[in-house]
Amino acid sequence: MSESATATKRDVGRESAAASSGGRPGLMSGPLGRNLGLVVALAILCVVGVATAGDRFADVDNVLTILRAASVIGVVSVGMTFVIIGGGIDLSVGALVALGSIWATTLATQAMAEDFHWIVMVFTAIAVAAGAGLINGVVIAYGKLVAFIATLAMLAAARGLAEILANRRTQIVQNQDFLDFFSGDVLGIPSLVLIFALVAVAGWVLLNRTTFGRRTFAVGGNAEAARLAGIRVQRHTVKLYVLSGVTCGIAAVMLMARTTTGSSTHGTLYELDTIAAVVIGGTLLIGGRGTIVGTVLGVLIFQTLSNVFVLNDLSSSAQAVAKGVIIVLAVLLQMRLATGEGRTRRSKQAIAGSAPGGPGGASGGGSATPGAPAGARQGGAGEPTT
Repeated sequence: MSESATATKRDVGRESAAASSGGRPGLMSGPLGRNLGLVVALAILCVVGVATAGDRFADVDNVLTILRAASVIGVVSVGMTFVIIGGGIDLSVGALVALGSIWATTLATQAMAEDFHWIVMVFTAIAVAAGAGLINGVVIAYGKLVAFIATLAMLAAARGLAEILANRRTQIVQNQDFLDFFSGDVLGIPSLVLIFALVAVAGWVLLNRTTFGRRTFAVGGNAEAARLAGIRVQRHTVKLYVLSGVTCGIAAVMLMARTTTGSSTHGTLYELDTIAAVVIGGTLLIGGRGTIVGTVLGVLIFQTLSNVFVLNDLSSSAQAVAKGVIIVLAVLLQMRLATGEGRTRRSKQAIAGSAPGGPGGASGGGSATPGAPAGARQGGAGEPTT
């Protein structure tokens, strides 16, 4: 083995030791720390609820009410988490929920459900919302339209189409088997809560244990680098918006079961609530980082806060102000954590680059010119690596 190779191995080991011993991010800068902070915040809210509302808040029925309310918005938030991690945004989720619920409760769809099975209504709601998500993805990925504008246009179009289909009327769900299935419970746990749990678990597995999830982080972190690494960024972006549409369709089915209606007013302001929950959960608005667990905790925090306000007869205006303050604080905390992590990475790179005899150093076969490969001297014939 050559001396330069031996030196390189020695220096890499020295660099790894330095990275492991110095400049390590604090606990709160990692996913575990952030989620722990959310758990503490939720626990504090629960203590406040018990202190101000007493047994009314701690009652089992009230807890189930919070979970039911969180389940619908939580399913939509799982899809939104993927979109935002991938570097996008979806303002049309509320309108897609409304459109899916309207299309699934038309007379024609319900007649087919009576003749065949209520699964027709479920399939219709999911297919319609997923189709709208596909349009979003194609326009954004291949039409090069900014996600904010494209999904804002879909918000208006989908809500308008829902009003046209329903003639501005509320449509009643007539299929009793559909209502019995989704409005029931399993071992005392409402079916809607179980659906939310299943969607959250599936989302966690998809994000953390599959190639799709790794590609989502890569595209959100640096789309150009992901493209150079062989990821089809445009195709993946389309898939993210289709996934968001699928979760909107599932939420539409849940809302139909909960309200026994399909309405063009369903999902109003869901886009704001889901983005707030995702941001509170620690997902960066610029993409590249986020967790499903954090999103679930963010949804529970907002629903618990709303419940505490209702039980204490506080106005919805005060509740909106509190939500706004929480969102601003969460974004400021995100910026601070992101800045701290960036400084830590730069410090590690500086330590590694200035290590005596290191691969990037001037001795031991290294190069004194930033970006030049080992063995290329300043002013030499070596070409920078890419």
